[in-house]
Amino acid sequence: MVNIKKVGILGATGTVGQRFILLLADHPYFRIHALGASARSAGKPYPKAVKWKQSVPVPAHVAEMVVKPCVSNEFSDCDIVFSGLDADVAGDIEMDFLKADLVVFSNAKNYRRDPTVPLMVPTVNTQHFDIIPHQRKVYGLTKGYMVTNANCSTTGLSVPLKALQDAFGPMSHIIVHTQQAISGAGYPGVPSLDILDNVVPYISGEEEKMEFEARKILGGLSSDATAFDMMDQTIVSATCTRVPVLDGHLESVSVKFVNGPPPSIEAVYKALDSYTSEAEAFKCPLAPAKAIVTTQAPDRPQPRLDRELHRGQAVTVGRVRECPVLHIKFTLLVHNTVLGAAGSSVLNAEVAVAKGLL
Repeated sequence: MVNIKKVGILGATGTVGQRFILLLADHPYFRIHALGASARSAGKPYPKAVKWKQSVPVPAHVAEMVVKPCVSNEFSDCDIVFSGLDADVAGDIEMDFLKADLVVFSNAKNYRRDPTVPLMVPTVNTQHFDIIPHQRKVYGLTKGYMVTNANCSTTGLSVPLKALQDAFGPMSHIIVHTQQAISGAGYPGVPSLDILDNVVPYISGEEEKMEFEARKILGGLSSDATAFDMMDQTIVSATCTRVPVLDGHLESVSVKFVNGPPPSIEAVYKALDSYTSEAEAFKCPLAPAKAIVTTQAPDRPQPRLDRELHRGQAVTVGRVRECPVLHIKFTLLVHNTVLGAAGSSVLNAEVAVAKGLL
């Protein structure tokens, strides 16, 4: 049995914060204890502070809660704090919580490049939790720590790449082109006149995130668990676009391996189908039954048809074929607001419970 952990949610009125609430409302490990948002929302009952944009009502016990300001002393009795804050305010707030010796699982980008902070995809690199003792030493903490989850598009990319890396060794080149859903821009998001009947071939900062984050996630740790070993031998090139789809990022990927000859298509499908993660082994509540779902249908995956597989926590991969430029190419789909956002943070925290870190 797991002792129920009291949870705080920062940015609780935003798109990611609302997803946190839905994922945590009836969670077997966690109980929502405190909600935080901006000064204009603090002090209000949650239903009066939020523009609720989910397909189910606000959970009854959450509807009775009053929103707090995002300051650490208001959350001092929380065992875990999940942050869905926007990046423009997350940096100082999350550091205040960390220095108050609180456990922070963040969806924001601000500390993804920090050399002591795990950048974690829960079905890929939970071994990076091993750097937490070093992080605590650096910041003078006894029980607190910070873990960030990856950018939504990087999350989807990293899962099949991890399976291929495990099976066929390191990659020298990765090229990815994304078609990203409008929900990834938050609310109110992309103006309708910009996205209807259109594709926007630019998302600010997205390509740089993917090119850095994949190399940190798929890298290892130093032997003394005090530093990340980046995949410096791998070149990642990303092109990111916004398309008129509500949820679900579609990505076209080409890969070249360091060691040749390239694997067969059958070997690639076998590696993807047989891949498992620690989250699955621990039987975490939000872990998908399969981290990767493959399809050999010529026109799949598709956002509308495949994004909800395994409650949005799996990555669907199809169209695996030989690449005339690199070695192999494939198409993947990730639910950007579930595994690509709050779902990663919550599953990361479930793994932390399984590892005795909470």
